[in-house]
Amino acid sequence: MNAPVIACFFMLGIASAVADDDDKPVPSAAQGAIALTAKAQSLSGLQTITLTSASDYPEFTAYGKAVNIQPLIELRNRYLVALTERSGATARFKQAEQNIKRQQDLYREGVASKHNLQVQQAQWQTDKALFDASGVQGKAIIDEARLNWGKKLTEWALSVDADPLSDFLSGKKTLLHITLPVNKRLANEIQSIEVEASGNRGAATKAELISVAPQTDATAQGESYFFQADGRRDCSGQSCGIHTIPGDNPIRTGMRVAAWIPEQGESRFGVVIPKSALIWYMDQAFVYIKIAEERFSRRPIGHYSVTSGGYFVENGLSAGEQLVVSGGQMLLSEEFRGQIPDEDD
Repeated sequence: MNAPVIACFFMLGIASAVADDDDKPVPSAAQGAIALTAKAQSLSGLQTITLTSASDYPEFTAYGKAVNIQPLIELRNRYLVALTERSGATARFKQAEQNIKRQQDLYREGVASKHNLQVQQAQWQTDKALFDASGVQGKAIIDEARLNWGKKLTEWALSVDADPLSDFLSGKKTLLHITLPVNKRLANEIQSIEVEASGNRGAATKAELISVAPQTDATAQGESYFFQADGRRDCSGQSCGIHTIPGDNPIRTGMRVAAWIPEQGESRFGVVIPKSALIWYMDQAFVYIKIAEERFSRRPIGHYSVTSGGYFVENGLSAGEQLVVSGGQMLLSEEFRGQIPDEDD
């Protein structure tokens, strides 16, 4: 076969190969980039979202437990009994004061005997002692509550007009005692933290600050605080995790909990990406960014932190970029498959 005929067959073979690969991903000459037709994107279920700006604080981890409020309820009951006794003692003492005043007037007028006056004075002294004792008893309960539970919880527990502890009794709220590491403190502006019983940061829920705790954990030795967390998780038909049952308490009394607490200082700015967007190759995290209608770029993620919404990324990604959230693993496979030469080559 002469040279012109051989060249003709060679060119026809190249054209045929190109025609057969119209709908396949075509690797870019640039590392980490790949082209994919709109038809192939649709067939593979590839999805993207537009990144938006987000802020985040650096966090540190602390630990604590869900507290049994029964001792606080017992203090409340004792205090209510003491108030009742105080009310009775007050009424009797007032009556005794009126009686002795009347006996003194009668004695001065010569109507009542000295013996009757002395009897009334003794009764007055007895009623006054009971009145004073009821006041001391009530104050002792208040001091005990403040010593163990702090000012805010004491006010809630010993409130007469309302019962702020009802949410804890019904299970709507759970009381948490969180102890910080020795070298950490809660910033003044922090009013809520993230907590979770199993240590899973991605499943954490908010806990609201109540007050400083007067007593710390003997093992941790750091500052302690009381927080309140929702006692029931509303799953709304979606998964609540294997360790919870829809409608049950995600954190029950006695459970140890992990807490993620914002550090003091300025917040960080970046973006939050869904967990499904992150892919791994050779111990390196990557995401894919859609840079054109049929073109995608693989981008390494050097550092990220777990949040309740996914992963917070401070560097490497920008708001407004199109992030691949479904189909990234397919893009990675196609990219590296396209770089492997055919056996015939």
